[in-house]
Amino acid sequence: MRERRFMQVDVFSSSAFKGNPLAVVVDAEGLSDAQMQTFARWTNLSETSFLLPPTQPGADYRVRIFTPSNELPFAGHPTLGTCHAWLHSGGRPQREGVVVQECAKGLVPVRVDYSNAAAPLAFAAPSSTRKSFTEEQLAAVLAAMGLQRDEIVDCALLDNGPVFWALLLRDPDRVMELQPDTAALYAMCTEVGFAAKYAPQNDALIARSSREARAFERSTADDASDIEVRVFFNATTTAVEDPITGSFNASFAQWMIDAGHIEAPYVAAQGTCIDREGRVHISRDAEGQVWVGGASHTLIQGKVTL
Repeated sequence: MRERRFMQVDVFSSSAFKGNPLAVVVDAEGLSDAQMQTFARWTNLSETSFLLPPTQPGADYRVRIFTPSNELPFAGHPTLGTCHAWLHSGGRPQREGVVVQECAKGLVPVRVDYSNAAAPLAFAAPSSTRKSFTEEQLAAVLAAMGLQRDEIVDCALLDNGPVFWALLLRDPDRVMELQPDTAALYAMCTEVGFAAKYAPQNDALIARSSREARAFERSTADDASDIEVRVFFNATTTAVEDPITGSFNASFAQWMIDAGHIEAPYVAAQGTCIDREGRVHISRDAEGQVWVGGASHTLIQGKVTL
């Protein structure tokens, strides 16, 4: 047991306390798997990350990511939040403007550009596969979400470490009003993300007439959103809504762009229904690499005895 540097970071929102919180143990060297899991269970956050020296050439640091119940090979908001914590704890990347994170998924580059206040950090979306599924499996998911098949524009089963059902709906208002059967999702061991595109900003007040004030905010804000996202996990005995999900937005963006449903760059809003103001900034470079960015804030900084 010794004192280790500790931070709690709010990720994927320009407003502090409106993003997704992450616990980061900065000096995690020497901790066992069991100790990491015990601490992650104690923090009771969706993820806790542990910073370690890199083991692969080219990596600036290594991270291990734990939920209260298990370790993850990759996760989005822990990638941005851990990079934020590493830089603010004195980390210096080998290559200016790019931090290379080592995790169980592999090496993940993170671009650093503090001139971009809305998304000073952005990670390269890791490889994602689209898994096959049957209509019977899809029907069970739709039933748990209270959806009819004709409400779905497209769907996919995405895997970039975490596995998500991705459902593209026609209407953002329908996304906002859904109340899933969480017990059914838990019984299926299923994580589901669903989204719908907003009308172009100049049509926002008409397209979202049932939410005039919120539409006006989006049409005037610097980080006005193009798509509304919600994601439900089943990490406990009941499924819970995730404030902002970087891993889902990464694989979802790759699928959406490839399928021709949306063009990059775009901004995804998430967490609206649970009083968060998540903004995930998606871009795509000339080589076709998708980047997932957002803002981070240090909210707690100190020491933990572990």
